[in-house]
Amino acid sequence: MIRLPDHVREPEGRASLTATSDLEAVAKERGIKYFLISYVDLFGALRAKLVPASAIRDMQKAGAGFAGFATWLDMSPADPDLFAVPDASSLIQLPWKPEVGWLAADLVMDGEEVAQGPRTVLKRQLAAAAALGYEMKSGVECEYFLISPDGKTLSDASDTADKPCYDQSALMRRYDVIKEICDSMLTLGWGAYQNDHEDANGQFEMNWNYDNALVTADRHVFFKYMVKSIAEAHGMRATFMPKPFINLTGSGCHVHVSLWKKGKNAFSDPKGQLGVSTLGYNFIGGLIHNADALCALTNPTVNSYKRINAPRTISGATWAPNTVTYTGNNRTHMIRIPDVGRFEFRLGDGAANPYLLQAGILAAGLDGMANARDPGRRLDINMYTEGHKVKGAKKLPLNLLDALRALEKSRVLKDSLGDAFVSGYLKLKTEEWNAYSRHLTQWERDTTLDI
Repeated sequence: MIRLPDHVREPEGRASLTATSDLEAVAKERGIKYFLISYVDLFGALRAKLVPASAIRDMQKAGAGFAGFATWLDMSPADPDLFAVPDASSLIQLPWKPEVGWLAADLVMDGEEVAQGPRTVLKRQLAAAAALGYEMKSGVECEYFLISPDGKTLSDASDTADKPCYDQSALMRRYDVIKEICDSMLTLGWGAYQNDHEDANGQFEMNWNYDNALVTADRHVFFKYMVKSIAEAHGMRATFMPKPFINLTGSGCHVHVSLWKKGKNAFSDPKGQLGVSTLGYNFIGGLIHNADALCALTNPTVNSYKRINAPRTISGATWAPNTVTYTGNNRTHMIRIPDVGRFEFRLGDGAANPYLLQAGILAAGLDGMANARDPGRRLDINMYTEGHKVKGAKKLPLNLLDALRALEKSRVLKDSLGDAFVSGYLKLKTEEWNAYSRHLTQWERDTTLDI
């Protein structure tokens, strides 16, 4: 991802809103008739209520009511109402339906913030960084496939090249969809700057400017919804599933990270190796130290581990890590330092909860800073061909259960992200693993019936 300097960012086009801006007045000014008051549950599912603009004043104060148990949160039917209180500063008018305004919301129950709410988990990490004088800025690279509505095949039967990355013809056959998504981001002032066909047949990626980690997470949530909505309007289906086709490269969600203090990039140091400061390397050291437990958040599904532990694909490479290592400008490692003052975290995938992805990275990085963690020796080898020669580097978990067990043992992430969140997350994700493990596959029948 190319990071554009601030002076070339596109203007927002209108005054920015604050968290407490009067949404009723904003609705009249901007022609909004309805608001989607939304939150993301622990599994990353987007939940919402559609509220007429005439009722937004009360909703802005008290929040929209939900039954928490009905979504993926660690709650019961006996729990009180869950309220999603909208953050007015997050308002996005749907470019394809501008009479509707989308709002990210924070979860409240009995007048208290819900500690397991993913957006709250991220905000608490950002507050911890702010207490030290730091702000995390990040950008995400969201890969996705355009497939048939039934999910069984690619939407473009002609997209069959062995090395389809950057294929101009395949890109332009999907011009109408890509253009509408990119036009939407331009309208929203996100600073969209490139779109491409990715390494798998039927796979695409779209890039926009980095920002404060909470802004990036809110936009990440909306981006996934927007891509799916626009694809559906064109008779297709968009999926961010990490590995929807076993022979094709999976969909990652790479995160570019930098830490700022008093308007200056705290990771930038002209005298540091590759232009990165000691603080930056300590942050990387925290990610190295906590990587196995972090996988439970960055790679949160059974399918995730078919991407990070995959054999070679048709294109010749998985473009995903399987070992806990870092490097310079080399895409075969978990962490890449492509430029001064930042790094790219290549572990996350398309299933990652946008808020927990950012929160996990920041929690691990702050741990690295607090304990001056040494990331170890930088490796500048091709991990796909020479990785077997590396001694002492940790391997990433082989499956979701291994990752969940690592998270359960992680005092660092429990202390930073909170026991209420971690215990609830582990409970629900372990239930998901158990449901998967009790599923009998045709492969098992084919290989075991005659033993």
